[in-house]
Amino acid sequence: MNSNKKTGRLVGLLFLIIFATGIIVYQILQGPVLFSDDFLTTASVNANEIIISTLLLCLSGITSVVIASILLPIFKKHSTPLAFLYLAFSILGFIAISIDNISVLSMLELSLEYTKNETGNSDILNSLGSVFYKKHWWTHYMSLLISCFPVFILYYIFYLSKLIPKVISIVGIIAVTLMFTEVLFSIFGNSISMNMLLPIGVIQLVLPLWLIFKGLNSTVLEAKVK
Repeated sequence: MNSNKKTGRLVGLLFLIIFATGIIVYQILQGPVLFSDDFLTTASVNANEIIISTLLLCLSGITSVVIASILLPIFKKHSTPLAFLYLAFSILGFIAISIDNISVLSMLELSLEYTKNETGNSDILNSLGSVFYKKHWWTHYMSLLISCFPVFILYYIFYLSKLIPKVISIVGIIAVTLMFTEVLFSIFGNSISMNMLLPIGVIQLVLPLWLIFKGLNSTVLEAKVK
């Protein structure tokens, strides 16, 4: 029982790290710079912040894979295919983050070059800036889209297994579905409302807090052992 509680709390702590990392990266370090119209001039000024943000995102991606690995033996007791699918999509999510990071660093390199050659090839660099900006937009949104799959599977397994209260699982499923819908529509140029991303932010904070303070449902886990 204590082991199961500790596992749940460890997973909750790791989820909280991912949540905090996302806030720091997208709201503070990277988002305001790279999604601004003048990123060619601002990125170079914030070079250290951008580099740190890519390292934090790598850490976040690795942490997601670690969580899936920790939960694998527990989830296998309820559904082996879904347990491995969760791990596989977590790995795919890490790959998507890595690709997005490459795009981010490319934008930084272009910004540094632009700063050095303000009076030289500015027209060419401005054109490249537009291309790199759009490339990053695509890699970022594709990464967001891919991230929906492991999260959906996570809450679906939690719903089936009753390892956490069903209300959290149901809200999680609804929230990630709303996120997937908004991201998908945005990719096709028909964004519905960015407010559709708010529920996933809330539930991704509620889940780790629940796991940290309550852990996984030990009754369900003990029943599976028996």
